[in-house]
Amino acid sequence: MSQQHVFGATDGDWICRVCGLPLEQRKARAHYMGGAFDLSIPCCPKCGQYFVPRELARGKMRELEKILEDK
Repeated sequence: MSQQHVFGATDGDWICRVCGLPLEQRKARAHYMGGAFDLSIPCCPKCGQYFVPRELARGKMRELEKILEDK
């Protein structure tokens, strides 16, 4: 069973710019260079657009990218 990481705001803290609805935490699977991991990030319940928080994009994803590229 894989570990799931939660990133970003809690439910209702962000609004979808297109739909005007509050974002909800949704499960997602990130794939990179043949690897995959589960996470929970804010997503619009109507259009399905995910919001990738800065802490994820500049922090954890950058760390993962460096580790995978060094191999």
